[in-house]
Amino acid sequence: MPDADLPQIYLITPDRFEPASFGDRLAGVLDGREVGCVRMTTGGLDPDTVMRMADHLRGICHGRDVALVLEAHTALVPQLGLDGVHLPPGDAVRDARKQLGKDSIVGAGCGTSRHAGMTAGEAGADYVSFGPMSIDPRLGKDPADVDLIRWWSEMIEVPSVAEGGLGHTLIDALTPVADFLAFGEEIWSTDDPLRELNRLLAP
Repeated sequence: MPDADLPQIYLITPDRFEPASFGDRLAGVLDGREVGCVRMTTGGLDPDTVMRMADHLRGICHGRDVALVLEAHTALVPQLGLDGVHLPPGDAVRDARKQLGKDSIVGAGCGTSRHAGMTAGEAGADYVSFGPMSIDPRLGKDPADVDLIRWWSEMIEVPSVAEGGLGHTLIDALTPVADFLAFGEEIWSTDDPLRELNRLLAP
C-alpha cells in the first residue's frame, strides 16, 4: 500500500505513441510502482486513432486496478469504457460532469492559476492539476510556484496534481504538499522509464 503521507504517482502518456511498444513500457512501470492514475494524452489525433490507443491502454491499466483518464475527449469516455476525462485549461468542468455523471473522474488542468483551480473545484472537479512546475522553453510559459500547491493543500480539499518538469529539488519541495506528482516525458524519454522514476523518487 502507498504511504498515506506521500503523494500518489500520476502518469501522463506521450502525445503520440505506438500502442504495443508503449504498452509494454507502461506495464513495466505499473508493475514496479504503485500508480494512482494514468492520463492518456491525444495531441490532436483523430478519434479513430485515439480509440485504438485507448483500447490497448485500458486493458493494461484496468488489469492492474489503475484508473485511466482521457485528455479532452469527454464524449469518447463512456464509449471506450474509461474512468474519466482530464480537461485542458478553460474547458467546462460542469458540462463534463453533467455528461459523464457523478461516478466518473473529472480532472481539470489549471495551469498556474489559483482562480482557475478554485473555479474548477467549485464546479465539481475531482482533482486540479497545476503546472508546468519548471520552465518549459517549448511552451514559453512561466512555471507554477510551489507556494501555490502549498496554499492549495492548506486551504482547499480538492486533490492537487503537480506536473511538468519535476526533478529532485521540486519533488522534495512538493512531496509534503501535493496529492499527486505527475510524470510524463521525464521518464518516457529515457530507455528505462521505471528506473528513471525510481531515481527521481529516491530519497
